Amino acid sequence: MGKSSFPAATEALLDRAEAICAGKSGRLTPLRREVLGLVLDSTAPTGAYDLLEKLRQTRHRAAPPTVYRALDFLLEHGLIHRLERLSAFIGCVAHEHAEDGHVHAAQFLICRNCRKVTEIEDGELAHALAHVASRLGFTVAGATIEAEGLCAACQQSD
Repeated sequence: MGKSSFPAATEALLDRAEAICAGKSGRLTPLRREVLGLVLDSTAPTGAYDLLEKLRQTRHRAAPPTVYRALDFLLEHGLIHRLERLSAFIGCVAHEHAEDGHVHAAQFLICRNCRKVTEIEDGELAHALAHVASRLGFTVAGATIEAEGLCAACQQSD
């Protein structure tokens, strides 16, 4: 899968990801780039084995450890998030945090009906969490909040 295999918008995000990795002394290898591209290009959160199946269309020898190593790298570099509730991965839309050194508190709204996932970045929510943690003598190094409910479209169809 070459560099031109994703839509232009996804390619722009991949180029941005390369810059983020380079700034953290990391390297977005062709395989990592392809895995990230598949996650970013997906319309829904994607599981590791779904990614493996897609990879095998171009990399016939792709194996689960290969995908998991790529996902681990992408997680460590803040390029994707793992949604525990869905056992799936989604691209991070808040790349600015990668440069300013602040802790990114990922917040997701997950529709329990259609499974649509929306990442939000609410500074007040992150601040409230840090404040409560601080009162308890705890320093937050990272946080992921997954709120489950119904999206606007599913509420209207009920």
